[in-house]
Amino acid sequence: MNANKRAQRTRFKLRSNAGERMRLSVFKSLQHIHVQAIDDAKGITVASASTNSKDYTLGKATRVQKAEWVGKEIAKKLVEKKIEVVYLDRGPYAYHGAIKAFADAARNGGLSF
Repeated sequence: MNANKRAQRTRFKLRSNAGERMRLSVFKSLQHIHVQAIDDAKGITVASASTNSKDYTLGKATRVQKAEWVGKEIAKKLVEKKIEVVYLDRGPYAYHGAIKAFADAARNGGLSF
């Protein structure tokens, strides 16, 4: 199946049930993982975290370890802004491995989705 179709299907289902929550959009490449908290009503990015950022401290790590670090960082940034309820837009990625590790770390950091 085409990855773009799968991503569109996932986003459509989430947006129809989202209400006023922000979207936590995930992108992963072979080496990095990027996450943005997007307010679709205003069309702005509220917070972001990435393994490319200057704050990244792990150096060489596995993809799962990188995803856990990004999950903790985005949770910390959103909780500081008093945002605790979001929905996870995993796009074309299956919910396992790095995506699951990211989601678990974000939940442990104080986010609920």
